[in-house]
Amino acid sequence: MKVVLLNQCFWPDIVSTAQISHDLGRALVAAGHRVTVVSARSIYGEAGDSLPPRESVDGIEIFRVRGAMFGKRGILLRLVDFSAFYIRALVAIMRLPRQDVVISLTTPPFIALIGVIAGWVKGSRSVYWVMDLYPDTPVACGVLHPRSPITWITERLNRFCLRHSDATVALGRCMRDLIVSKGIPPSRIHTIQVWSAEESHLPPSAAPNPYRAEWGIGDRLLVMYSGNFGLGHDVDTMLHAAERLRNDDRIRFAFVGGGKKKVRVESFVRERGLANCILAPYQPRERLEQLLAAADVHLASLSNGVEGIMVPSKVYGMMASARPSVFIGPAASEVARAIVESGGGCVIRCGDVEELVACFEGYASDRALVAEHGSRARASLERFYARDQLCHRWVQLLESLVTGASRTA
Repeated sequence: MKVVLLNQCFWPDIVSTAQISHDLGRALVAAGHRVTVVSARSIYGEAGDSLPPRESVDGIEIFRVRGAMFGKRGILLRLVDFSAFYIRALVAIMRLPRQDVVISLTTPPFIALIGVIAGWVKGSRSVYWVMDLYPDTPVACGVLHPRSPITWITERLNRFCLRHSDATVALGRCMRDLIVSKGIPPSRIHTIQVWSAEESHLPPSAAPNPYRAEWGIGDRLLVMYSGNFGLGHDVDTMLHAAERLRNDDRIRFAFVGGGKKKVRVESFVRERGLANCILAPYQPRERLEQLLAAADVHLASLSNGVEGIMVPSKVYGMMASARPSVFIGPAASEVARAIVESGGGCVIRCGDVEELVACFEGYASDRALVAEHGSRARASLERFYARDQLCHRWVQLLESLVTGASRTA
């Protein structure tokens, strides 16, 4: 079976879609299939081409087209970059020999349209791997008005991609339900959660951790939010909880990563002089295990109204670290369900600062509870969300699509 992975980001980029698609590519190669990637020559969010146009990594052939000219300099300039990538990616796929399957992610949005076109022209099966739903995401975050012409047009475009893809992969039950509500037959939607980038060989808790040493944590409870501080994430609840606990010397907070709301996080911490908070940028993937192991408790969040539109994949890395997961967001979201079902953490409503403070104080007072919840989280990951298990489900899905296509050809 010959498979194409289509996404703007791929190895050596460190954004989550690059890491997850790299993992799936390696799993397909290990299963005896040929994998080709079409991606951009630029690192996500940066301007200019810094990566070679062609490369072979882990048995995966990578074809990179010219990338971003403008990076994140504004919405209009990003649209120019996206449009250029659509055209170059389509040309690159058309030049490839016929592929059995084209898997399209959602960076940039609506790139699945290229997969659909490739299916029509070259007889490939098209799979839409939905990481985020557009225009649902910008509408929920207040960037687009729900009744604007742009919203109407992009919603029709997304539904077109969903209807004409041979299969759609949703990241959770809430996302699957939302896609079904758009008129997509349930039989063509497959729920496969994403997995942790690193799920094994984490340093034992007793081992000296370079992050804890660098940040002077000592034996305090370290609560960490690591990853993207995006428009769909609730940062206010965690920030106000950190402010409430500024005088509790048992607890420290680390806010690690980037994104549009990271500026708000940094301003809040500095303006209020929160000495109990640590600010750090994204960390390299090779240090991810150390970073996850540094924390005693991990944080994830999602704003109200975004459930089903986005599914934060970071929770599975949190579970992999054998640490409790504290989720701030809607109880109906996939992340909240995973935590409740595992018994490995707490789910807090957006804005409920009192409950969040009580949660942190409880963990600071009872380290046995921290260990118990961490153990449950890890056990749940190994049972339901292990990378090998989920990648195997992907391989089975793709093989069944190709086999079905050959039988009906």
